[in-house]
Amino acid sequence: MDYAAILHAFIDDFVENKDAILIRELPNDNPKDLTLLIVAESEDTSRLIGRKGIIADALREVLAIAGKMEDRRVHLKFESFERSSSEE
Repeated sequence: MDYAAILHAFIDDFVENKDAILIRELPNDNPKDLTLLIVAESEDTSRLIGRKGIIADALREVLAIAGKMEDRRVHLKFESFERSSSEE
């Protein structure tokens, strides 16, 4: 299952710079666990987490349902970066 595509379908409309979104699978010891790292600009990361984490929790819930189809536990982590002034 393409979890990155599922995430993009949900998050691209939330962020201002969807081209700066990076989704990577992090290594796990357990093959049933899947950890996805979402890296975005700091403002977009704030949007993806939402107030009190409500957006992040909803994304985790959607991916948990998708993961159950493959008997996997899906975890999300969020990180942000700042664009340098030379990139603007």
